Amino acid sequence: MLNQESGPTLLGFDVVLVGTLLAGLAAFAVIMAIYAAITIKDPMAKRVKSLNERRDELKAGIVTSGTKKRASLVRKSDTTDKVKDSLGKMNVLEQSQLQAVQQKLAHAGYRNKELAVIVIGLRAVLPVVFGIVGFFAIYYFNVFDIKSDFYKFLAMAGCLFLGYKGPELFLKNKADKRTKEIQKGLPDALDLLVICAEAGLTVDAAFNRVAKELGRAYPELGDEFALTAIELSFLNERKMAFNNLAYRVDLEAVKGVVTTMIQTERYGTPLASALRVLSAEFRNERMMRAEEKAARLPAIMTVPLILFILPVLFIVILGPAACAITDTLVTKE
Repeated sequence: MLNQESGPTLLGFDVVLVGTLLAGLAAFAVIMAIYAAITIKDPMAKRVKSLNERRDELKAGIVTSGTKKRASLVRKSDTTDKVKDSLGKMNVLEQSQLQAVQQKLAHAGYRNKELAVIVIGLRAVLPVVFGIVGFFAIYYFNVFDIKSDFYKFLAMAGCLFLGYKGPELFLKNKADKRTKEIQKGLPDALDLLVICAEAGLTVDAAFNRVAKELGRAYPELGDEFALTAIELSFLNERKMAFNNLAYRVDLEAVKGVVTTMIQTERYGTPLASALRVLSAEFRNERMMRAEEKAARLPAIMTVPLILFILPVLFIVILGPAACAITDTLVTKE
């Protein structure tokens, strides 16, 4: 029998076999990345399509109350009605509270105002549910193996707090992420608006064009601009469309853009020059935020430097000298 020569090995593994497997995984990853890049879908397509259908219906004066399509446009359901009735009977549903939750939903990107009733209902129900589950898990089953009564009380209070503040924290977290994404793309959007205004496009067409151009890079901002363009085309007062944009986005820069657009519409001032000034200001603010983060970096890196880098550096530098001194002392003894 002939002995088959095996390839080179490293730590007991065949180098050729491992290299072949890694090359196959890399090729598979490249194929998946190309497939994901080719088959990417526009996140605004479905939303813009529904809004265009709604605009056509409003222009034609079609009112389809009582049908399923009208119910989907109004976005009311039996669940929200039942929750609203239950909260009304318990006297926990106030109009000011409802409006505040609706604005938080708008900041988080949820268009359906009826969800505010669900959020308020969850804020009333979740503390009871979390409290019961936490009580049995902490006191009866001892899931977390807590010995002290004080820590058990703190864990129970944490469950109640999480149940009450959970929906609000979720909305705030999502709204902050969405606001940051919009803030990143706002200077580029204003530059495109300036170009569109100088090219002679109307405000409606300029917003629509910017939404199409920035839809893939900044989907949140493109969605807001597309919705504003649609509202500008069918609302009686154009000021209302701009105010709706400021209502949906919790950002002072957007409110400044809205104020500029309203004043331009009212007094007829040049739109391109005003937007150019705003774009320059927003770019300076973005650069200042980047410089602020860079200035904070040395202070942030101090703790990891002391805990992780300096001990290793001392070991590398002083380790050989310590070993040499130890060997010398042992030899003398």
